[in-house]
Amino acid sequence: MKRRPLRALLGFLSLMALELMPSPSIFAQVITTGSPTCPGVALTFDLCPVRKGSGYDQPLMDYLITHRIPATFFMSGKWMVKHDTEVDHLLSLEFFEVGTHGEVHAHLPMHDAEEQRTEILGPVKLLQERYNHDATLFRPPYGEYNDVTVAVVNMLGLQFIQWNIESGDPDPTLSAEQILTRVAKRTKPGSIIVFHANGKGKQTRRVIEHLTREILPAKKLRPMTVSELLECQSSTP
Repeated sequence: MKRRPLRALLGFLSLMALELMPSPSIFAQVITTGSPTCPGVALTFDLCPVRKGSGYDQPLMDYLITHRIPATFFMSGKWMVKHDTEVDHLLSLEFFEVGTHGEVHAHLPMHDAEEQRTEILGPVKLLQERYNHDATLFRPPYGEYNDVTVAVVNMLGLQFIQWNIESGDPDPTLSAEQILTRVAKRTKPGSIIVFHANGKGKQTRRVIEHLTREILPAKKLRPMTVSELLECQSSTP
């Protein structure tokens, strides 16, 4: 039998050990909200690969950029490969933040530790090598994970970002009013809200316009990036 290099063997054993780690302490590392004393919310947008369409919600992006609205985008590796110009542009805007969303948008709990590591690390390496950008935020595809996922994310030195408000914007049966009602009812200081910027949300721009112009000001809240939200503690607007 051909011998494995020692480094590869140690890496394999480390990944196997992750599968045996207990879950209670690991799950505590998953971030779903910021501080309840912070006068802000994080508007986050997943950029998942799509089979049809451009994969990029230009009207939504135009609105966010024109009004300089802080936002965090979670990009999959497969999406980035097809949107090089857009990735470069998003990275150039100081009020935007970029995280990762898996390589091919896989169902992570269906994979072992080594396969999860490959899926998670793919877009991180792409951002480093092609765009000289160090991504520190990770969101799992479909929001799915298990204790192995969290352990791998921790091992890679990333922050595991989920949400506490799911907008439901990809659902074609939901109107803008229904999405707004759903989001407005649940939004509070420190909330992390998930939307999509890949064109799947037919109502997303309209929702974001009303949210940023009416709902958040009425609640005395303001948009922040995820990192800004996690650093925010003050209750002073």
